[in-house]
Amino acid sequence: MAGESSSPATMTPFVVTGERVVVAVVVSRVLLSLPLSLISHGFSLFLLCLSAFLIELRAESSPLLLSRFSARRGASSGILLGAVTLPAVMMSKLVQLTRAISLHQAEQDELAHVTMQYWAASASCCAILIYLSVVMSQGKKNESSSSSVWLTRVSLTGTVLYGAACFVSLSMISHTGLNTSLKMVWMLFHGLAAVKLIRHLLFTFTSCASFGEALLVTSGLVLYFGDFLACTIAKICEKLIPVDLVSISYGIRRTETGIIVQGLLLGLLLFPMVFRFVLHIYERSLRKRDGPPRNCSDTAKSVLFFASLLLFMFVAVPSWMQFVHDFHQHPFLWVLTFVFSEPLKRLSLCIYWVLLIVVSVSRFYNISRGSKVERILLRKYYHLMAVLMFLPALVLQPKFLDLAFGAALAVFIALEIIRIWRIQPLGEPLHHFMNAFTDHRDSELLIVSHFSLLLGCALPIWMSSGFNDRALSPFAGILSLGIGDTMASMVGHKYGVLRWSKTGKKTVEGTAAGITSMMAVCYVLVPVLASMGYILSQGWWSLLVAVTATGMLEAYTAQLDNAFIPLVFYALLCL
Repeated sequence: MAGESSSPATMTPFVVTGERVVVAVVVSRVLLSLPLSLISHGFSLFLLCLSAFLIELRAESSPLLLSRFSARRGASSGILLGAVTLPAVMMSKLVQLTRAISLHQAEQDELAHVTMQYWAASASCCAILIYLSVVMSQGKKNESSSSSVWLTRVSLTGTVLYGAACFVSLSMISHTGLNTSLKMVWMLFHGLAAVKLIRHLLFTFTSCASFGEALLVTSGLVLYFGDFLACTIAKICEKLIPVDLVSISYGIRRTETGIIVQGLLLGLLLFPMVFRFVLHIYERSLRKRDGPPRNCSDTAKSVLFFASLLLFMFVAVPSWMQFVHDFHQHPFLWVLTFVFSEPLKRLSLCIYWVLLIVVSVSRFYNISRGSKVERILLRKYYHLMAVLMFLPALVLQPKFLDLAFGAALAVFIALEIIRIWRIQPLGEPLHHFMNAFTDHRDSELLIVSHFSLLLGCALPIWMSSGFNDRALSPFAGILSLGIGDTMASMVGHKYGVLRWSKTGKKTVEGTAAGITSMMAVCYVLVPVLASMGYILSQGWWSLLVAVTATGMLEAYTAQLDNAFIPLVFYALLCL
């Protein structure tokens, strides 16, 4: 979306682009929905949005300032969208919980939990923005223009004001000054961890993500790992130290399903470091025993990998689960008990999923190898398959679907680790199989499309646990990706004539089809949910605004839409 270049290092970007306008509309919609009790939070979100906008302008006007990072080619930086998405989602949850407390349907502890999550997410994004600003300043040390000085002053002022807003908000949910100080340190920890992690992602997985995508992934992972760490610290303090530090865990009761899913996913994300350590120890033992340096053979590497994986995931991770939650049996035995508590419904659903996956994958894989059908259309068939898989389950078995999403993501992560490490005998066949379904946003190093589709459908469902007076919010991912995005692509590809921009492929006809199809499905879904006893308190006007903003974001963004669109739609539905 940048304009014509005036030199290899300097470009003249458009200040107003479609993506930025949509982001401004979304943020404005969130801010206008805030009650007076959340004014400090809204002020911080506005500062974050303004800082991200200025840094994105500077990054796209002088691309060489961030040239040390190898971001994904063919996409805009996406810094503004990446910086505000997760904080906007947390802000929407705060608005929803404020309504619940006014109706005496939620506890203050849950509000304090989401408040901590909001500040943790926004602190991560703020720290990354400060880091990018410092990197750009170092990249142009001889720059003495008034614009650079002005941007530095604005960034510094915004950081100070952000810190003040954070302190005021945290002091309101803290009992003592020490408690407030600990929470401020906790926010600082999130910021430092986010900077460290985004550096690792951009340098390790080169050309796999834009800055905005890396920013969203980083803030999400830091928030998830931070929650895991806080839960563990709080449990240790509860057992060893009689001090009021339990509030660090955000003070909510965690479900068995939530603990198991969190343990599974974080365990698999940490496993590559564990395996690298085990491999290093094994290779050192070989050198000591046999003299000259030798690398581990492929067979030995495979044996070590699967042995370490089984030991880590079936012993170490369940031990953590049982430490932080009072399971009366092994967590995986609890899963079996949960599944067989309603065997007919849940096993039938599993059989339905397996048959649908086998038939669809084999059919689409053969088409991708011997057909001239564009890959983008083949990928949209998987979006439709997601609707067929998840929509009935979400209506009939929502708790079981929570667990199933966690299991599916765990399988995906394990298979991707095997593919990246080329672990025999599955590594190479997996690599060739997955390449049949990649597009320009994937790379040889990391394939993210299947992750983003599954996460895009799962996150709104997971985040809708607890109080939820917006019955459509759990369906945000399924509706936006399975219905809206799919119809927009198919209609736009076949009938699209009017393009939204000269350089883009998205068409007006496709966007209109996506918006219309989402509204039509909502119109059918609402009576079904009402007949099943769901709370329906959302007006059709606010739903139309949410659907339209989501459709326009899909039309204009060059980022990974599977990641951003469901979160934005979910945030708007919660208001």
